[in-house]
Amino acid sequence: MVFYSAFEYSYLWLPLLGLVIGLLASAIGGGGGFFFPPVLILFFNVPAHIAIATSLAATLPICIAGAAVHYRNGNLDLNKGLVFGIAGILGALGGASVTGLLTPGQLKTTFGIYSLLLAVLIIMNERKEKKKLESKDNTLISKVLKWIPRGSFYGFAGGAITGTFGTSGTAPVLAGLFAIKIPLKMVAGTSLMIIFINTVSALAGHLVLGVIDLTLVWFLTAGTVAGSIAGPKLTSGIKFGDKEGFIKQTFAYIVLAFGLIMIFT
Repeated sequence: MVFYSAFEYSYLWLPLLGLVIGLLASAIGGGGGFFFPPVLILFFNVPAHIAIATSLAATLPICIAGAAVHYRNGNLDLNKGLVFGIAGILGALGGASVTGLLTPGQLKTTFGIYSLLLAVLIIMNERKEKKKLESKDNTLISKVLKWIPRGSFYGFAGGAITGTFGTSGTAPVLAGLFAIKIPLKMVAGTSLMIIFINTVSALAGHLVLGVIDLTLVWFLTAGTVAGSIAGPKLTSGIKFGDKEGFIKQTFAYIVLAFGLIMIFT
């Protein structure tokens, strides 16, 4: 169900928030969906089920604009994106049906728990990579066998999270791309492609099961479109070098903070 809520003056902050989220999300490939639900729930008192479906609709412009710019800049791996995305469709459709079974309080708490788990997973993967010796097996078959199972698992997890929480599956998708050792610039574009596939699939389910507040969507996307175009350009001009590990860990701690807030507030 789609509807327009009554205007509130606090909504005037949404374009600015959308700009910041769109800029950062498209730069790192997050899609912004991870940040929309907690922002809407915690700061604008939007019911969890409405925040989830609305978040999915507001995420689409970031994914489309950001992925298109990253593709033109050569920062998108189509093959890996498709593996994640196909598995994500199944997860997204299943997750959308789960949402209707949970109360707003349960959704909020479960969102926090999954955030904590994924933050820990990202941190552990990063530390493991620092200690791991380079493999001498560089054959094409070996490489494919290593990343396809991981990609399918994380893709499905991302889709399930997207459908259940409306977060676009940012954390598991990024965790999966980090785990298969894609360069950070390629992670951004590929992640946006995967998140777009997941979001479309989940949104299709929520159009039947959930509610979308178009007032919130329009205010959010007023800023996210500009941010999503600027983000990939910002990424292309930066040389990450040995800072990739620091950036991954910073993202993990942000996820961790949101998880704690959602559980204890």
